[in-house]
Amino acid sequence: MLSRPRRNRKSQVIRDMIQENHLRASDLIFPLFIIDGQSKKTEVSSMPGIYRYSIDLLLKEVEDCMNLGLKAFDLFPNIEESLKDKTASESLNKNGLYLKAIREVKKYFPEACVITDVAMDPYSSDGHDGLVKDGEILNDETLEILARMSLAQAEAGADIIAPSDMMDGRVGYIREALDREGFTHVSIMSYTAKYASAFYGPFRDALESAPKFGDKKTYQMNPANQKEALIEGALDVEEGADFLMVKPALPYLDVIKTLKDNFDLPIAAYNVSGEYAMVKAAIQNGWLDEQKAITEVLMGIKRAGADVILTYHAKEVLQKGWI
Repeated sequence: MLSRPRRNRKSQVIRDMIQENHLRASDLIFPLFIIDGQSKKTEVSSMPGIYRYSIDLLLKEVEDCMNLGLKAFDLFPNIEESLKDKTASESLNKNGLYLKAIREVKKYFPEACVITDVAMDPYSSDGHDGLVKDGEILNDETLEILARMSLAQAEAGADIIAPSDMMDGRVGYIREALDREGFTHVSIMSYTAKYASAFYGPFRDALESAPKFGDKKTYQMNPANQKEALIEGALDVEEGADFLMVKPALPYLDVIKTLKDNFDLPIAAYNVSGEYAMVKAAIQNGWLDEQKAITEVLMGIKRAGADVILTYHAKEVLQKGWI
């Protein structure tokens, strides 16, 4: 045999020399949950090792991550039920939890990249990503709410706006609003292919933002569809997105690759709460090796074509020196 591929696997040095994909701190975005109060840190029961932080402790967590080389953070608010209404008005409260958290992180860590979530569900009394009327999710009427939310977040200091709602036309609507108000420097990371997935449960526990009725299938994508992601991607590119995101990651590695192969924008993938919880549960039961399983998951997402990965494993893998 002239060709023996095993020769290039015979030592760690050679294996490292020809490794095709690598994970770095700059590839990772760390999602963080925020709660109201002072000196509060509560663990998300369905996400071992993941916490909700009051703003003072959020700043400490960001500092710890920055010292590890992790510098990109996606912030999500847990809003008190009494503050929720049908139009998500609390999202515009300059003295409210979310906008204050954005300002504080950028004040103390101006070099951090703050990514913000644009969707109604954390603030909505209906728990949906769009405005609800007579049981229907209204698309065009929701866009104005999302635009106002985006402007408030940009004014607070957001570096990247991430609309996660899946309303038609929202990227262009938000881009136009940001540009009109002078926020041409604020990027948009669009949730381009966000599927109606079973893997969001722990996230909804963390934010207490589950829909009060029905489901999200009229706006989130059918898990059976791949070509539809190309339609969404083309629209988002045309409307001015700076990143295209696939969510979840593990069941949709093919979709990540499809977007990577067809568009020149950076591709983000969200390694979501259910994927995290599933791996952690297996680890806690002794069924998987922690380091090997987590790094293999992240490498698989990177290999599929993700340029950046939103993952709850981000701090852990750096803290433990796994990448």
